Amino acid sequence: MVHAAALLPLALLGWKAWQVGGGADIDALGADPVAAIEHELGLWALRLLLVTLAITPLRQLLGQPLLLRFRRLLGLWAFAYASLHFCAWLVLDLRGWWSQVFAEIAERPYITVGFAAWLLLVPLAVTSTRGWMRRLGRNWGRLHRLVYAVAVLAVLHFWWVVKSDVREPLLYAAILAAMLGWRLMRRRQPRARHRAPASAGAEQQ
Repeated sequence: MVHAAALLPLALLGWKAWQVGGGADIDALGADPVAAIEHELGLWALRLLLVTLAITPLRQLLGQPLLLRFRRLLGLWAFAYASLHFCAWLVLDLRGWWSQVFAEIAERPYITVGFAAWLLLVPLAVTSTRGWMRRLGRNWGRLHRLVYAVAVLAVLHFWWVVKSDVREPLLYAAILAAMLGWRLMRRRQPRARHRAPASAGAEQQ
């Protein structure tokens, strides 16, 4: 069911592209089909990334360890959509002008940030298997903390792409801030619990 839900946006986008290509509905993707395809793929990459990050807080709030089974799956789907977003930009936008790729990445900050986010996702996707978890040991967790940087860069990329109406990027930024704030709060709680008995002992003395 999760795979089907993750595939649904791609299937709908493919259906719209087929309608445009076949002439059945030339307005299915709006006035700029290329921009619409890139936007939808990138937007779903960001949404799935945020859903992946939401798994841990939801598991802690609801007390449902079963949710952790879907974290890696959703993370890989986020990478898949991000890769399709990147490929759409390369093939549909640049149209094979490969010599311009690095120039575009270097000269346009929003592309630089988006490319950096995708690049950081690559090692996370490659090392998502249990075999890599065993090989890397504790370093696996340290490596996969890069997902927080990826999420920040992805939101910033979306913000700079939109330029004018930033209400939607602001919503995703607020969601990300809430999830990062939750993690920070949970990390500080054990320290607070350790300090409390020590303070009580000092008062008794």
